[in-house]
Amino acid sequence: MAFEIRRDGESTVVEMHGDIVASSVPELRPALQQLVRPGMREMVVDLADTTMVDSTGLGLLLSAFNSVRRAEGTFAVVNASSELLELFRALRLHQHFRVAGR
Repeated sequence: MAFEIRRDGESTVVEMHGDIVASSVPELRPALQQLVRPGMREMVVDLADTTMVDSTGLGLLLSAFNSVRRAEGTFAVVNASSELLELFRALRLHQHFRVAGR
């Protein structure tokens, strides 16, 4: 799994390139944790190149959301495929953070 991080002032965009599954979480977790800092206003996870998120990946996204919220920032998932949008809505994650499709 590859990912790119772009910072723009108080916002951070994490572009995921590949699936967010159990095998990729050990690499992603510390990278996302390091991004959360005081003064961070927004973290956006871009899923344009992601087709699958398993339960471990969902846990990672929820953990990142909780960390960003504790830092008084906002969290969003964007460019999700229709299948991922359906998953996020079925789990009612869209009630906690912004979820947007392609």
